[in-house]
Amino acid sequence: MVLYDTLGRTYSTTRRPDPRIEATISAALEGCPTIINIGAGTGSYEPPQTVAAIEPSHIMISQRPAASAPALQAVAEHLPLRDDCADGALAVLTVHHWSDLEAGIAEMQRVARRRLVFLTWDADVIADKFWLLAEYLPAARQADAALAVPMDRLLGLLTRPVVTPVPVPHDCADGFGAAFWRRPRAYLDPAVQAGMSVFAVADQDLLAPGLARLADDLDSGRWELEHADLLDADELDLGYRLVIAAA
Repeated sequence: MVLYDTLGRTYSTTRRPDPRIEATISAALEGCPTIINIGAGTGSYEPPQTVAAIEPSHIMISQRPAASAPALQAVAEHLPLRDDCADGALAVLTVHHWSDLEAGIAEMQRVARRRLVFLTWDADVIADKFWLLAEYLPAARQADAALAVPMDRLLGLLTRPVVTPVPVPHDCADGFGAAFWRRPRAYLDPAVQAGMSVFAVADQDLLAPGLARLADDLDSGRWELEHADLLDADELDLGYRLVIAAA
């Protein structure tokens, strides 16, 4: 079964695009009038110039808006597209789910004439900076590290890559893993957890004690006392990275 046939059932409600992150991605694609969106999901962050969306999960495809780009049920490693068919290729928070990173990158380079754009994360940064993984959920920290694509591995496959940090706003609209860093009670919500791949791949029995401790710390006020420095922060660098490379 494709992971997102299960994980993606709540995506249209929990994983809405954040306009600030969307603007960052859009700027990276300037000068590319045609785009292939790979691992397109429900269409979050999909630019209007997208001519084809690639997505392996029929559950995700079924949640795409009616006016979105045509979706092909396929995988990144085998794109059903001709060579040089678009100006750019986009991959948003998806490379960690590919079974063969090298093949997926090669396919993006094959179909794109000019530019490749990725939104991904640096697992080393998030492991050190994100309180949820560092303090409460060591099993999720291990699962995240195992799931993530190491930045040096990704960059080593690309041509002239440029890496830019993408800070997470305190009120981020998109419910990805670290989106609720200033809204900790959200991590106790099963609907929020259902939209995060790190919760899907970690052992739930190992997560339960940490989540119970988080609930206690929130009820007692301990979390706010220990993380007072976060309460006035507008954004935080938690390891999310925009990578732009030549095709």
